[in-house]
Amino acid sequence: MNIKERFLKYVSFETTSCEESKTVPSTENQRVFAEYLKNELESIGLESVQLDENSYLYAFLPANNGSDSAIGFISHMDTSPSVSGKDISPESVIYTGGDIKLKKCGEISVSAYPFLQDFVGQELIVTDGITLLGADDKAGIAEIVTACEYLINHPEIEHKGIAVCITPDEEIGRGADCFDFSNFRAKCAYTVDGGLLGEIEYENFNAASALFTVNGINIHPGDAKNKMKNSVLIALELMNLFPKAETPAHTEKYEGFYHVCGITGDETKTTVNMIIRDHDMNLFEKRKSFAQNAADYINSVYGENTVSVEIKDSYYNMKPKILPHIELIKNAEKAMQNVGVTPKIVPIRGGTDGARLSYEGLPCPNLSTGGANFHSVHEFVSVDSMAKMTEVLIELAKM
Repeated sequence: MNIKERFLKYVSFETTSCEESKTVPSTENQRVFAEYLKNELESIGLESVQLDENSYLYAFLPANNGSDSAIGFISHMDTSPSVSGKDISPESVIYTGGDIKLKKCGEISVSAYPFLQDFVGQELIVTDGITLLGADDKAGIAEIVTACEYLINHPEIEHKGIAVCITPDEEIGRGADCFDFSNFRAKCAYTVDGGLLGEIEYENFNAASALFTVNGINIHPGDAKNKMKNSVLIALELMNLFPKAETPAHTEKYEGFYHVCGITGDETKTTVNMIIRDHDMNLFEKRKSFAQNAADYINSVYGENTVSVEIKDSYYNMKPKILPHIELIKNAEKAMQNVGVTPKIVPIRGGTDGARLSYEGLPCPNLSTGGANFHSVHEFVSVDSMAKMTEVLIELAKM
């Protein structure tokens, strides 16, 4: 099976994770896909293949160069609940320039995505405009599996050991929750979960969630004067305290943000889900304080307990944990250069399992997959880029 066939097979599985679920994995469909992957890893000849009760899938390819060392490759099986991942209908196109019209709805336009022109002459896999594609992170899984299969079929290529893990629930921040370090036979690793070809990431956001609960008082609108406290309107007033230019739509690179993920409620009770992000730890702490102060201000206006806020840290910038192992970055740069890919070190404007794992003792920077526009109906991946990333992983295993 070539990498394109493998990727298309993988995205035929619906694996959307669910933040409201209390189970691990959060959705049963992930376990179905994990069972398929388990059988595939066994069939291509990987050893120590184990699918645990939480749907974490582990495997190992022993070294054939006499080395006791191993490198780890990690990807995740779930797709984001932000956009439907049900009945994905991908299409392969040879990109000749201009906008790409999608089968069912809309287009991927050059005006919205100027970097699209960089893919002229390449084979792209796109969505139908209704669902996401699932390149995040089934492209990463396909690259890891294809690289392992190639090394198994070419025993003349000397390489160190390769530890593989495919995790569930990364998209809802739980991908590292049940990671079994005793089952993972490498002391350092890479997540293969990034974007455009050549990107290497070892800086990510510090992240927190903030859940605001706004309590109001409802009464018949005909008799509401000086009595009603409409929680929806108070919630909007609360949100208007946050700087409008510090949202994802107005920030880039190292700039942090506040992002409202959802608001639900009525006159009596409204909840606001927000995420808080910043690369700089001091600025991150100030952002969390701002969120608390905003709630305190509303309480000073409308009365005690009008607003409560629960702020929870999610993960931290992995940079301090990677710098003592900077050879991981140097090796990734060299591996890319060896196969004709120009490496580019960029910050992650998001998170990764690698951040959590790095803080738990497994240094784990992030590598590109060749995909773009993740969590979107405009998501796509380059087949050429996936093939190149497979070569990069093989190079890393040879080092």
